[in-house]
Amino acid sequence: MLAYMNREAWERTLAEGEAFYYSRSRQRLWKKGEQSGHVQRVKAIYLDCDEDTVLVKVDQVGRAACHEGYESCFFRRWKNGQLEIVGDRIFDPKQVYGNKQPQQEDRS
Repeated sequence: MLAYMNREAWERTLAEGEAFYYSRSRQRLWKKGEQSGHVQRVKAIYLDCDEDTVLVKVDQVGRAACHEGYESCFFRRWKNGQLEIVGDRIFDPKQVYGNKQPQQEDRS
């Protein structure tokens, strides 16, 4: 998955050992898995050479990082001019979130 992290998200991630991100749409911090329970426990953190990009390696609780029920948010592949689903759905989002789906960026 790809997400944004501000200073507060960075500091909470370091302090608590679970991934926190910043939602630009809601203008607030969110803990990955705060609704679903599918939290991300931090294994390692890497920064790029400019120190402006963070790679967080995690143990994904519940096997699914995607709000649509897939292991990864990258479950669609562009091939021959169209998208194809290349992953298996691990959970039903309606059972986890009910009829109130989280906003695009905040799905956890």
